[in-house]
Amino acid sequence: MGIPMQAEPTLSLNLLRDAGEVLKYHFMVNALIAGSVVAVMAGLLGWFMVLRRETFAGHTLAMMALPGASGAALLGIPAAWGYFAFCGASALAIGRTSGGEGRAWNEQSASIGAVQALALALGFLFVSLYHGVLGDLENLLFGTFLGISDGQVLTLAAVAGCSLIALLALGRRLLLVSVDPDLAFARGVGVRALSVAFLVLLGLAVAATSQITGVLLVFALLVAPPAAAQVLAVRPGPSLALTVAIGLISVWLGLGISYFSVYPAGFFITMISFGLYVLARGAAWAKGRSARRAGPAFAESELDQPPAGGVIA
Repeated sequence: MGIPMQAEPTLSLNLLRDAGEVLKYHFMVNALIAGSVVAVMAGLLGWFMVLRRETFAGHTLAMMALPGASGAALLGIPAAWGYFAFCGASALAIGRTSGGEGRAWNEQSASIGAVQALALALGFLFVSLYHGVLGDLENLLFGTFLGISDGQVLTLAAVAGCSLIALLALGRRLLLVSVDPDLAFARGVGVRALSVAFLVLLGLAVAATSQITGVLLVFALLVAPPAAAQVLAVRPGPSLALTVAIGLISVWLGLGISYFSVYPAGFFITMISFGLYVLARGAAWAKGRSARRAGPAFAESELDQPPAGGVIA
């Protein structure tokens, strides 16, 4: 769906004028604020998700829109309630396969896939039993990014604030568990409980934000910016900051381009974040290739030099 304007706006070479035109409409301001909040929250949670190699788990939690919304419609309750219920239950089920028992990655992946298959099967069952129109399901999948109210912005900011406070409280231990679970266990950290807590936090955050931005866009912001940042920066601090920056750039540029286009904002945001990820991978590849070329010459020059003190062992 395009931008709901009477006269179609046109992009000019004057970026300041174009930015001013975008910001003079209240619905665009709300979209930019909500998108910024989602970019920060999804980026930080997604950074840990990518680091922990739980992207498939995040995808499974995002896919709970189908059974959640269809099940809620069948029961006659708001779609959000069903989505929260399925996200929370799925996070707990997936958490049973994460960490603490030394399970191999392929075992965890198979268990997560089984949870996703069961949830999707239930979703199709609920859809077949429900004979009405699932308009709420479409909103959960694709969002209503350009129709966000002031109340929704405040709700989203509150959810993001609570999520970031929880992440801040768990951050140090979660980082240790993600990098070296054996060391964390030896230091008395509850690896299983922390893993489950993170998955539940991730699931509830996805369930809350996807009602505004859509499941597909939330998942794109959960994966692409953190993946690009972790390619470019190794240390956690710079990598987290870069993740947020990439997410914000993707959202701001995507919304701005969408305003002057007939295509939806989610498409541009996803394509920009994916493009930045491809550029990050290309930069890392070029840097690695340069290092490999310089490596032999550097090693040769080092071998030509006598050791310190002129003594050869």
